[in-house]
Parts: sequence; C-alpha cells; structure tokens
Amino acid sequence: MLDRIKASLPSLAPAEQRVARLVLADPRAFASLPITELASRSHVSKPTVVRFCRSVGYDGLLDFKLKLAGSVSEGVPFIHRSVDVDDKTGDVMVKVIDNTVAAFLKYRNDASPVAIDKAVLALLGACQGGKRIEFFGAGNSGIVAQDAQHKFFRLGVHSIAYSDGHMQVMSASLLGPGDCVVVISNSGRTRDLMDACDIARKNGATTIVITATASPLAAAGHIHLAADHPEGYDRYSPMVSRLLHLMIIDILATCVALRIGPKLQPLLKEMKNNLRNKRYT
Repeated sequence: MLDRIKASLPSLAPAEQRVARLVLADPRAFASLPITELASRSHVSKPTVVRFCRSVGYDGLLDFKLKLAGSVSEGVPFIHRSVDVDDKTGDVMVKVIDNTVAAFLKYRNDASPVAIDKAVLALLGACQGGKRIEFFGAGNSGIVAQDAQHKFFRLGVHSIAYSDGHMQVMSASLLGPGDCVVVISNSGRTRDLMDACDIARKNGATTIVITATASPLAAAGHIHLAADHPEGYDRYSPMVSRLLHLMIIDILATCVALRIGPKLQPLLKEMKNNLRNKRYT
C-alpha cells in the first residue's frame, strides 16, 4: 500500500502530495490521528486530506485509515511468525496479540457487507416470524455456536446451539421454510456439519455458513460469510479462527439488535436487573 502511494506521488496535486508525504513519513501516526491533526501537520485543509484518500483509490479517510492500519500491522516484527519453544513470555504475548489483530484487520478489509446484510435479514426474518434459529459447530466452532446462542437469546430470540453431530442432523431434519441455521467451521470439511447443512437446505431452511473460502461448506450454504484464517496445527499457534468467528457472530447479533430497535431496551434492562439481583453483595 505504501509503495502504491509513493508511485502515485507525481500524479497528485501539490497539496495532496504533502498529505502523501506525511503518510510515508509516519504511517502509524497517520492511521491513528484525527483529521484536524492530519490537516495541520500536512499544512492543508481537511477536505484536501479526504481528496488525497480518494485520489489513491479509497472511499474516504475512514476507509483509507483502516486499510493503512492493516498494512502497518502486517509489517510489525511478530506478525505471521509462529510461536517458538524458546520464546519468552513477552514474545509470546506480542506474537499472539499481533497475529490476532492482523487477522481482524484483514477480515475488516476483505469482508462483504452485502453478505453480512443478507445474513442479518435472514436471521431477523426468522426471529420476527417466530421461526427457529439454530447454530451448529464442532470442536472450537461448537464453542462459538454456544456463544452465538447466548448472544441471540439476550435479544429475546429463541435459539438453539448444537455441537453434537447426531443432534445436528436430527435437528436439521426438523427445520423448514422460514427457519434459519448458522453453520460454523474453520476448515469447512467436517462431514457431520456438511450433512446437517445439506439436510436443512433441502428442507427449505435458510443456511448461513461461516467458513473458509473455497471450502466444501462454503458452497453448501445460501449465504457464505468468508472467514479465512488457516490454523497451523504443526506449531504452537493461537486459535485465532475461533476469535474471528466470535467477532462475526458479534457483528450479526449487533446488527439484528439494531434492526429490532428501541423495543429491545426494556427487555435488556429487565434481564440485567434480574441477573444483578441474583448476585451476592
């Protein structure tokens, strides 16, 4: 990204060139500073900062800064380096955190808002129509499925999570039109999940799959939310894919909550008060 900006310098207006040089001189600062400070440091107006971002191919300053933050993270020392047996605790902390942050930023840059919106509408339709919403996962993805059920249950959405293959197949057999199932798998190659997804789809339920691009499961669902983070099982690697899946569930749950609207507030307040009353003081 920085190389592309450098190459575009001759074609930019003089004021935009000053913004470009600020990016190249200190990309970390540019990614974190407010527009007023960026304009001041570049000796240009705030609209010029925005024009620069659009001149180099981005939607605006926010889009540019998010992509820049991802590029900067890709260049930090421990990104994409595996944890080694000789690492000290401080090294492990940096590697695990930086790899996780890089995966999140990559997802932010690659994710399809259109696919997410389709998934949100499907979940909302099932919720408002009194239909079933179910979450299927195996292994670490089973933990994500349980977390998803918890998040949606907080919204007053009656949902179920299954991590057992036999239960998934049996439950998928009972789904029908209007129902919605979210199938979560990092590899997208788990046989039970594939079978359950196929059965649910044949029965007319909407299937949302959170899995890697080009995996068998990716092609089996109506809506594919791509989550690409291969785990290295041959080394001491953090389970970043599970955190990535949890973040996607958070996005879906938050979007559904916003669509439900203000009427959700009294329910959440009552739920919180009831939970608080059960705690020891």
